[in-house]
Amino acid sequence: MTSPTSQQLYRFLEDRFTCAQACTECARACAVRASLVDPDGAEHQERVRRLGIMCAEVCDATCRVLCEENRQDEDGIRVRVEWCRSICLECARAFDEHPGAESAAVSCRTCADACADFLEMLK
Repeated sequence: MTSPTSQQLYRFLEDRFTCAQACTECARACAVRASLVDPDGAEHQERVRRLGIMCAEVCDATCRVLCEENRQDEDGIRVRVEWCRSICLECARAFDEHPGAESAAVSCRTCADACADFLEMLK
């Protein structure tokens, strides 16, 4: 087993930080968007609201995992980041169909892309 080079370690930390930062932005955008949806609205609106809340919670939790200093199980991180990527894409698709949610959809896709990049680094 070889030790990572300083360049590999730097890229790992940079991708991890980028992913955590994108998760934070997505969590904020989703929480704001979910708060703007009428909780007593139509079924489609309720789905958008629930997905926004779930995405905000998943992104927030993923950010916290990525920001922890201690050694973590790489498989656990991979599962968490993949879950975040998946939820962000689902939420972005829901936001695409909701007028006024375009910027939140972009935040979700940015987060999903950052998660995918970080997952690629873990391979």
